Order: sequence, then structure tokens, then C-alpha cells
Amino acid sequence: MSELKECFEANRLWAERMLSGDAEFFTRLRFQQNPELLWIGCSDSRLPPDRIIQKQPGEVFVHRNVANVVVHTDMNCLSVLQYGIEVLGVRHVIVCGHYGCGGVRAALQSQPLGLIDNWLRHIRDVHAMHRAEVDDLEGMEARTDRLCELNVKAQVANVCRTTIVQDAWRKGLALTVHGWIYSVADGLLKDPLIRVEKPEDIPEKYQLP
Repeated sequence: MSELKECFEANRLWAERMLSGDAEFFTRLRFQQNPELLWIGCSDSRLPPDRIIQKQPGEVFVHRNVANVVVHTDMNCLSVLQYGIEVLGVRHVIVCGHYGCGGVRAALQSQPLGLIDNWLRHIRDVHAMHRAEVDDLEGMEARTDRLCELNVKAQVANVCRTTIVQDAWRKGLALTVHGWIYSVADGLLKDPLIRVEKPEDIPEKYQLP
């Protein structure tokens, strides 16, 4: 219980600190949300998006799940994507993975893990597309990190193929989808793994028929 009390105390101190630097901070925040970025990232506790890119509350719209996967039947992710683009007017969608991702590592292993195997199936499909390249690498760490990169590229393509993004481009909206990857080892982002501004920019292997 002491950890929970510490959370409330930390929150109080944070609120006081924000007000001491800007007395109108929460008044403005209450009535506006104008993020330009939508971040689709991993649920890993070491990857807080606002801290990584030094953004304030209200500046990044966020969706997170295990291994930053975008699935066309995931209404949660699609709802975030639609609200971000059509209501909030974000102009950059960032899919950010990270090296050493536990979900990606688990997808490379064969032992059953239970419910999460249904989710990892999406990453295993990416592995299947690039099996020769990934499996030829020496050691689990190298294979995991390469699959982390390939997974980001595949999920960027999945974002781009959604009806939401396709409709945005048809309407002429300036919307760019980015693939980034983060290193927990040094705290730095790697950019770009992939950048898509229009349907023709999607790598050929991922393009819609």
C-alpha cells in the first residue's frame, strides 16, 4: 500500500511543480487537446513516450500494446487511429518498437505461452515472411533485434492499409506514418526504419492488391 501512497504524493508534487512554473497550465489543458503526434508503441514499462521525446501532456496521443502490433480487427487500436486523425487532426503516426522486445523474443520461441500466443501469431507471421534473413543471424539477441525492426516495418504497413489512413490520403490530408525503434540500452531512437506519406510509398511487398 505504501507504493500507492507514494503515487498520490508524487502526483501532488508534480501538480504543484507544474503550477509553479505556469499558473494556467491545467486551465489550458482542461479545454484543449491538440496533439500532432499519434504514438503506437509497446506496453513495456521502460518506454514512456512522453519522456522519450520530451513532450508535455496534450502533445502526444498514445496507443500501446504488447510489441506495438496493429491488427485490422483490433477495434481499440483502430478507434484510437480514427479519433486521432479525424477528430484531433494528428499529422504524424509513429509506430515505435524497441530492441530486446519481450513479445518479439517470445514469438521466436516455440513453447506455448497461453492466451498471448494468439497475439504473438501476428509477429510470427512477420517472422515467417523473413525467416531466412532472421534465422541466419547468430544468437537470439541478434535475431530478436532484427525481427523487432521488421515488425515495426510490417506494422507501419498495417497502419497504412487501414481504411482510416487510406481515406485520409484520399481526402488529401497531410498525414505521414513513421517507423521508429528505441534502444533501452542507450535511450536513443533510431529513425527512420520507414516513412510513408502516400500509398505509393508503402514497400511493394506490403502494398494493397
